Amino acid sequence: MKRGLLLIDRGSKEREAAEELEIICKAVKTKGSYDFAEYCFLEVTLPYIDDGIQKCLKSNIDSLTIVPYFLYPGKKVKAAVTEVMKYQATTNVKFLVTKPMSMHMTLVRLVESRIKSALDKGGVSLTNDKIDVLVIGHGSKDPNAKMSIKYVTDELGHLYRNVDYCFLEIEEPNIEQGIEACKKRDPEVLVVVFYFLHEGAHVKTDINADLRPALEKHKLKKVLITQHIGTDQKMIDLIIERAQEVET
Repeated sequence: MKRGLLLIDRGSKEREAAEELEIICKAVKTKGSYDFAEYCFLEVTLPYIDDGIQKCLKSNIDSLTIVPYFLYPGKKVKAAVTEVMKYQATTNVKFLVTKPMSMHMTLVRLVESRIKSALDKGGVSLTNDKIDVLVIGHGSKDPNAKMSIKYVTDELGHLYRNVDYCFLEIEEPNIEQGIEACKKRDPEVLVVVFYFLHEGAHVKTDINADLRPALEKHKLKKVLITQHIGTDQKMIDLIIERAQEVET
């Protein structure tokens, strides 16, 4: 049986997002033994869902595993799934839809590795019980989004002196409030985690537009910033694991 896989991403105009998705799809195709692996976007830019579905169906596959590539459950995921399932009635290819990339220990381990890399790069040799962490997420009107990021920070809370979260937009605490709360705890080192899938506009410009003024205002002792999630091998493995959950 010929198997295909389609990642549905929210969408970004930044070329880095598409480049990362190309790398991810190539790795998933090889490691997951798929005959075809491609990506598309829910919004913002091409290829849209219709483009992705049509390309997949032309590849002569028997089943298509559809992966909502989102860090949070919510309206965007529901919209992506609703849109893609419209095509099921038009084909004999069997559609399988996975859970999004949320509420999973792999994300906790991935963030932990990003924190460790930032500490190593910054030359910090303190034990974890002297390290504070602030995870910056996107923000959403859907309450499940906050539950998802809280899952990660709660699990990390067992490893570091203090772990909290804030949001770039839509909901509070915002970035300035998050940094202010960290300042009150007077950390020796604060590691700021960019909890975003891609190096899009949010990571490249939007976060820093709020983060830099907040850091200048509150003047913490030492602040390190992690890389975004990107093409980490742990995410490749999580995509394949999510796919296998529905394929079996």
